[in-house]
Amino acid sequence: QVQLVESGGGLVQAGGSLRLSCAASGRTFSSYTMGWFRQAPGKERDFVAAINWSGSNTNYADSVKGRFTISRDNAKNTVYLQMNSLKPEDTAVYYCAADRAIVIRTTRYNYDYWGQGTQVTVSS
Repeated sequence: QVQLVESGGGLVQAGGSLRLSCAASGRTFSSYTMGWFRQAPGKERDFVAAINWSGSNTNYADSVKGRFTISRDNAKNTVYLQMNSLKPEDTAVYYCAADRAIVIRTTRYNYDYWGQGTQVTVSS
């Protein structure tokens, strides 16, 4: 069992930056692939980024490539999402998720555990 708690969301102007954190409980955190997803009002929950267990492999949605960076610190049981050059269309609730698979997967149905989400609002 893994429990996930996101933090770091807030209101920022377009062009600004935020860093989201996701703290995980459980001794097996380092064995999970970790992902970030986001959901805007009235829309599906979409893949944003993911990182494998060691941090050696990452994957990003095309819409955030070059602007967002996912990283993890297994000693702290934490995964991060650094978001730069934010745009109004990045506004959404951002969710952290854990997947038991070794390979990175981008479909939300593959992820086993989810956090409660943190709101990110980007004003124009």
